[in-house]
Amino acid sequence: MQVADEVKPRSLPCLTIRSAKVIVCSPGRNFVTLKIETDAGIYGIGDATLNGREKAVVAYLEEHVIPTLIGRDARSIEDIWQFLYRGAYWRRGPVTMRAIAAVDVALWDIKGKALGTPLYDLLGGRSRDRIMVYGHANGSTIEETVAAVGRYVDAGYQAVRAQCGVPGVKLAYGVGRGDLYYEPADSQLPTETSWSTARYLGFIPKLFDRLREVHGFDVHLLHDGHHRMTPLEAAQLGRSLEPHRLFWLEDVTPAENQEAFRLIRQHTVTPLAVGEIFNTIWDAKDLIQHQLIDYIRMTVVGSGGITHLRRVADFAALWGVRTGAHGATDLSPVTMGAALHFDSWVPNFGIQEYMRHSPETDAVFPHAYGFERGFMTPGEAPGHGVDIDEALAANYPYRPMQLPVARLEDGTMWNW
Repeated sequence: MQVADEVKPRSLPCLTIRSAKVIVCSPGRNFVTLKIETDAGIYGIGDATLNGREKAVVAYLEEHVIPTLIGRDARSIEDIWQFLYRGAYWRRGPVTMRAIAAVDVALWDIKGKALGTPLYDLLGGRSRDRIMVYGHANGSTIEETVAAVGRYVDAGYQAVRAQCGVPGVKLAYGVGRGDLYYEPADSQLPTETSWSTARYLGFIPKLFDRLREVHGFDVHLLHDGHHRMTPLEAAQLGRSLEPHRLFWLEDVTPAENQEAFRLIRQHTVTPLAVGEIFNTIWDAKDLIQHQLIDYIRMTVVGSGGITHLRRVADFAALWGVRTGAHGATDLSPVTMGAALHFDSWVPNFGIQEYMRHSPETDAVFPHAYGFERGFMTPGEAPGHGVDIDEALAANYPYRPMQLPVARLEDGTMWNW
């Protein structure tokens, strides 16, 4: 019997981490980027941006993470992840997990470049040819929002998130300063906004009445409650919107108490999405395994990188929960690139949020990913396909900016 010639696997050279540095820039808004370089001359970058608290992650990386990376083998992604997570007695939280995510994504980028292959191939290959995304339509009035949704539909989007100013509510959430760009962090000290759930609950069904009247049911519509409601109020909104068949109703109530979603689930069949501020599987375990949500919105940057997020997605798949990753402009193009590779692979994909970055941001972060009529692709560049122009980034120094806060009409602090 003839034996086939032995196929020798392509060897991956030793990739010792030689240096790492943090790059902070503000091309329209603040971004924190970690760059890891190896002795083979291959480097990778990861996003560590935490909107309104950027310098906290910078300090964590520079003082506590980078010194422990020097001399390690960049190929050992799993071991380094475990070292940074298990080795930190004070685990979890947005600062720690974003620092870990930056390292993790940079290491996946390095490995992809070393092997000359896109990141999605390292995860197991593509599960789809293109990735459905949704855009953000908003307006100060119902008719402005209806027109904004129409512009997204005309651009080919199959899914659109609709937000609207609420009469009597000062600076309602989600109403931006332009059609394509929305950045809520707007001043060095938090802007104070007002909130009235009663006004909101009476108004939003009217918005979706009009949206379905004008645009019909061929477009997927989404809406974000941004943690403003109690569980019972969220259930009331979900039930009132059932005739409009939303793709999802997002972040209806704070999820620190995961059990709160049980009450919402008992009273409405409107699909529920949550998780953009989650950091680990423990923030979502009960929501997923008790099937209290339909979409998990955890991000690559917020949840410790690709290494951890793929475990969350696999767990979610067991319970029929799909992904719907957060993708606002406070996540840099590095996270968008990594997310699109993840979306290409993940079997239980649902949808990807896509808020366009400004031209200045796109210039600082040249990328291989692309958009065409409601869908995106990650590109075929090795690694995650996003780079940083350090010389150009230096022209945009850090600007202290914070997210707004909200108070009820009687002055009580509420959830922004």
